[in-house]
Amino acid sequence: MKWRDIRMNHPINVTEKVYWIGVNDRETALFENLWPLDKGVAYNSYLINDEKVALVDTVKINKMEIYFEKIQEILEKGKQVDYLIINHMEPDHSGAIKEVLHYFPNTKIVGNKKTLDMLQEFYGIEENLYLVEDGDVLDLGEHKLKFFLTPMVHWPETMMSYDLKDKILFSMDAFGGFGSLDGGVFDDEVNLEFYEDEIRRYFSNIVGKYSSMVQRALNKLKGLDINIVAPTHGPVWRDKPQHIISLYDKWSRYEAEEGVVIVYGSMYGNTAKMADYIARSLSEKGITNIRLYDASKTHVSYIISDIWRYKGVILGSCAYNTGLFPTMESVINKIKNSALKDRILGIFGNYSWSGGGVINLEAFAEQIKWERVGEAVEAKSSPKDKDFVKCENIAIEMVKKLKKNI
Repeated sequence: MKWRDIRMNHPINVTEKVYWIGVNDRETALFENLWPLDKGVAYNSYLINDEKVALVDTVKINKMEIYFEKIQEILEKGKQVDYLIINHMEPDHSGAIKEVLHYFPNTKIVGNKKTLDMLQEFYGIEENLYLVEDGDVLDLGEHKLKFFLTPMVHWPETMMSYDLKDKILFSMDAFGGFGSLDGGVFDDEVNLEFYEDEIRRYFSNIVGKYSSMVQRALNKLKGLDINIVAPTHGPVWRDKPQHIISLYDKWSRYEAEEGVVIVYGSMYGNTAKMADYIARSLSEKGITNIRLYDASKTHVSYIISDIWRYKGVILGSCAYNTGLFPTMESVINKIKNSALKDRILGIFGNYSWSGGGVINLEAFAEQIKWERVGEAVEAKSSPKDKDFVKCENIAIEMVKKLKKNI
């Protein structure tokens, strides 16, 4: 192996003829202009160098130069890209399509009907298209790709491509997550605890709303012999591919660990005092996984990720102009949008001259239909002993439910 072959700005072998040609993005601040990328993100693309050459997905348009350098390094002089497989049309994966056609004008673009419709809508491309349907196989030589349509994981056109020879599942956004690939590309080269946190944050905020469709996709893939899971974000799973599949199965079933997420909005610290009291009470009663968030300080994507992880959720808000504190309103709106099920909920809050916080949390509870614990606590101006007694009761009942359900 040449020294240059192991560097991140060169192709990396996944198998003998399959290459990772992805790129890292540590410059973009917000994914989809919404989700913080404090730890960066990778856009994974793959090249199969067989009798016919196939690219599997592309990368975001801001990383074109290094991307094409990798492609050119693999191909022998004069060899062309025959097929471009589009598993997902979101622009962070389809952004380089027009450039691919500029370099390789005879490339056929492979996609299902919804993909090809979007191709025209996004980029005005209507020629050299190769339509595939569920179960179709594309022959590249030694390698043959079988296509599985997996709509709404998490766009209507999403599909996965399976390499019958090397048993690689090119899974588009499924099984991927945030976090740049800082040296290690494969799951046996990286700290999985770090990536699992970022994968769960990705799943819970972007894919989780479509959990029923994730379950449908997993059922379609049952019985498939998968040696490698190759997503479009995050590490390539060659050592423990079933581990990432099992995480998706768990999360899309809304399964959770023993623990409590407390989220509050507080202007002057009185609602925060109640949150701290509840957290201490939970700890004294044996709960070790406690996540306490000030909704004004922590981006909602991290909060949702932990709510997806833990069974207990306790929400608190002061009143603000006769309504919820604005950052808490953002939290409950995101929870509703995520369609998360099967959590245990407690409610507390504070008001001075008018209510609005607790009553709106109660209305949210009616909509979300989660199991409730304790009586909602609403302190006036500052929490008194009687309010702390009710906070204690929320903690007592939460612990009973957690020990029973987990």
